[in-house]
Amino acid sequence: MKTDAPALCDAATLAQDLSRRLLGMRTDGVWRGRLSSSALSTAVGAVAIHRLGVQRDAMVRAAAWITANANADGGWGDTTDSPSNPSTTLLAWAALSALAPDSPALPRAAAWLSRRLGTIEPASIARSVLDAYGDDRTFSVPILTFCALAGCLGPGAAAWRGIPQLPFELAAVPRRFYAAIRLPVVSYALPALIAIGLVRHRQSPSRNPVLRAVRDSLTPKVLRLLEAVQPSGGGFLEAAPLTGFVAVSLAGSGLAGHPVARRAGEFLCATQRADGSWPIDTDLSLWVTTGAAAALAAADPDGALWPAAERLALRRWLLDRQFRDVHPFTAAAPGGWGWSDRPGAVPDADDTAGALLALRALGPPDNETCAAATRGIRWLLDLQNRDGGIPTFCRGWGRLPFDRSCPDLTAHALRAFRAWEETVDTPCRRRMDRARRAALTHLDRTQAGDGSWTPLWFGNQAVPGGANRTYGTAVVLRALRGEAPESAAVHRAQAWLTAAQNPDGGWGGAPDTPSSVEETALAVSALTPDPNAASAVRRGMAWLAEAWRRTVSPPPAPIGLYFARLWYSEAMYPAIFSLSAAARAAGGPSRPWTSVALGLHCAGSVV
Repeated sequence: MKTDAPALCDAATLAQDLSRRLLGMRTDGVWRGRLSSSALSTAVGAVAIHRLGVQRDAMVRAAAWITANANADGGWGDTTDSPSNPSTTLLAWAALSALAPDSPALPRAAAWLSRRLGTIEPASIARSVLDAYGDDRTFSVPILTFCALAGCLGPGAAAWRGIPQLPFELAAVPRRFYAAIRLPVVSYALPALIAIGLVRHRQSPSRNPVLRAVRDSLTPKVLRLLEAVQPSGGGFLEAAPLTGFVAVSLAGSGLAGHPVARRAGEFLCATQRADGSWPIDTDLSLWVTTGAAAALAAADPDGALWPAAERLALRRWLLDRQFRDVHPFTAAAPGGWGWSDRPGAVPDADDTAGALLALRALGPPDNETCAAATRGIRWLLDLQNRDGGIPTFCRGWGRLPFDRSCPDLTAHALRAFRAWEETVDTPCRRRMDRARRAALTHLDRTQAGDGSWTPLWFGNQAVPGGANRTYGTAVVLRALRGEAPESAAVHRAQAWLTAAQNPDGGWGGAPDTPSSVEETALAVSALTPDPNAASAVRRGMAWLAEAWRRTVSPPPAPIGLYFARLWYSEAMYPAIFSLSAAARAAGGPSRPWTSVALGLHCAGSVV
């Protein structure tokens, strides 16, 4: 509520205001969030619907959205707030070429691509895309396959000459050998390996008669596998791009009527937004719910705003979302959590750690909660790689970047281990102790010489190379405070993070990059326990309070990195990250400090 007289805004006031705001963002007691619309998702989804012959009006709305949301330079970025990039522009151009050849955006897109790639001749496109992604074929081959099926790489068999053949026949090998045979795609891309490899085989088969015969003979088996791993909702990973690539490829193989293609089309039609666009994923409901729950519990420890009955209901919801069976997609063991409650989500390290921390924050655990937490802890322990780090989905797939151990996930797992160390049984605690020592070694080894860490799943578009060292350093530093608070690694990280603060008091993804709400909040959360950083924390909290005073809802920054390094923003990140920072700065249960006065006057409270 607005007040007429200026009010001294401190961290406690901001925490209370943000708590009310966050509680008002729930749907049926949980948080759904809203991911940014994606030109890439929309291009792939629209062509998939077109090739499957369903809902022409959906295709028309998608083409109109793509046309309306081109950047001024003629290209497209991953979000409407992102600079143009070759991959998204190439897919949007191909989609409009197939669906809306009279679109005024087409010649501008062709001009942008010509400037960036040198020419839009098929050979130049293929070479540029393959060079951009190197040995990882997870995204490069789907892009080129999409362009070929859209008619942008030339006629007939000539369109496929520059597209590598994915060895889809290897999907028939027992899963336990997948890591050993070094597939050219990441662990979560099995559906793309099958469908995109199959369409390349059907359109331009190998000249080797033996290999051709082997692929023909194994096609029924791998199609049965594809059907077996498709979620009940039809969407692979709840992702429009992956699902669309699979659907387009099946249609290009003459299998538009296959059950997998049909269910994929139903998923795409059901998840298209009213404006014609698709996000990169249906939602991150479990991820944002666990983040919101942990932040609220820290800000409202006595339950004055968030009653115990509502917390218990949320605990029940989280317990019911733990996977209890071997997952058909990744063959992951029971015990983990995914990023969403939708059927396409799969268990992963970050969301499992987030769920464990939220369950611990929601009140004294009962026997059922302790048992679930033990299963989750063991799931993380079993995932740990030999290098001591934690990967995202599968242990041992270390060849490609998105399957490797990474510091942000390792740090999150450390916090989960610490939260439950007094609750698990003795054998599990001993395993945790060994895992923590190995994880600390991994984090020490991956810390840069300047004291920072680079995360896997978050980035910053304004930083050359896209690395978000503020995010990586903040999340690792917060974890290390519970493990080795006086270590040299902690002191180096504190020094880097403090020095990275901008003159305006906020933080960006690296020194001298524009400040954002998310990155400022993360830095404040990490630095708050350090008395030597009190001045930096005060300035950071002042920047946050001013950001929330200026607008009803600060716009989210596209700091998220999805599969294949696709940028996204999530509407709930500013509120969740800011509340976590304000609660810590106000002296929540995590530390015995007094409130941090921000030293500025606001026109009124936030809500």
